[in-house]
Amino acid sequence: MEALFYILFSSSASKFYIGHTTEPMEERLRKHKSKHKGFTGKSVDWVVVYTESYSTKSLAYSREREVKGWKSRRRIEKLIGSEHPD
Repeated sequence: MEALFYILFSSSASKFYIGHTTEPMEERLRKHKSKHKGFTGKSVDWVVVYTESYSTKSLAYSREREVKGWKSRRRIEKLIGSEHPD
């Protein structure tokens, strides 16, 4: 089962969101943009700024945990190759 590790960015919130999914990215992004109680429900302008493809969900999840563990906006910006993704 193919899985994606992804990073979203919201210009209005000036925040990144890091996640993984086995759903098509378009469907996952639609869910993030829907008004819900979670972190991404507060903004509707999320855009995909980075993805990596993995052969299993567990590998994508491991990558998510690794990047979240950085706790560094600068490292995330360096990974996606832009200091100003908006």
